Amino acid sequence: MTIQRLHTNPRLSAAVTFGDLVFLSGQVPGEATDASGQTREVLARIDALLAEAGSDKDHLLSATIYLKNITEDFAAMNEVWSAWLSPGHAPSRTTVQAQLARPQVLVEITVIAARL
Repeated sequence: MTIQRLHTNPRLSAAVTFGDLVFLSGQVPGEATDASGQTREVLARIDALLAEAGSDKDHLLSATIYLKNITEDFAAMNEVWSAWLSPGHAPSRTTVQAQLARPQVLVEITVIAARL
């Protein structure tokens, strides 16, 4: 089986495919400053990368969500996440609080999906 790496730099690849699996690195927001907006931006990035890799959100297997402040931002993130998912296609999921790479980042999400 071939390993394909998308959007690679010296430190990481935004997506890696292997066989029928797609692995995304942690996706972070662009300009939004609140958890809802950041979650929407991150999910849009995930949609685009999954499409490029031959998958989509309905084929998610697993997701890990990192929140800077789980107490303050869990409900806002979860509302956007739940609206984004297609009914009946929820992946396994873990949500944790973590110190993220930049102070303004409130939400980071990484996923694993099956290819179409």
